[in-house]
Amino acid sequence: MGILLILIGLIILFVLIFIGIYNSLVQLRNRVRNSWAQIDVQLKRRHDLIPNLVETAKGYMKHERTTFESITKARSEAMSAQSVGEKARAESNLNGAMSKFFLVVENYPELKANQNFLAVQEELTSTENKIAFARQNYNDQVLFFNNKIQMFPSNIVATMFNFKTSEYFELESATEREVPKVDFTS
Repeated sequence: MGILLILIGLIILFVLIFIGIYNSLVQLRNRVRNSWAQIDVQLKRRHDLIPNLVETAKGYMKHERTTFESITKARSEAMSAQSVGEKARAESNLNGAMSKFFLVVENYPELKANQNFLAVQEELTSTENKIAFARQNYNDQVLFFNNKIQMFPSNIVATMFNFKTSEYFELESATEREVPKVDFTS
């Protein structure tokens, strides 16, 4: 009788551990999804601000059609990207197009002084900071989730219930990895 009680106790303990592991995997998966949703919100905000910035600049930059076209194309690709990897690549391309745009803006001092342009640029800068924070949070959540999926004994439960590792939101372009150059000579 004592062995039977010990056996029942071990089975109950095993079931509780199994349930705990499963619930923690679900919780982490939901945190990853929530973190991605936060990035998505900020990316949408960014995508909505870019046309305002471009429209404000068009009046001043009449001869920069290719610059505007590259931003429009990159924005469209970023908005239609689906997976994390596709979004990362598309956003890197959009960052590159925006960097070129801001380089061209340097040639238009009257545009740089325009209050509407400055206001939209400040909103965009604020949004970029929010995207960076959301991306860091997302990647942290992915790290926790992927660790849980790959570590024993939770890897057994993860395999049984088909939990898959999540993809990091990583920088793609070399320009994003470069350290910005500061020049106070001008």
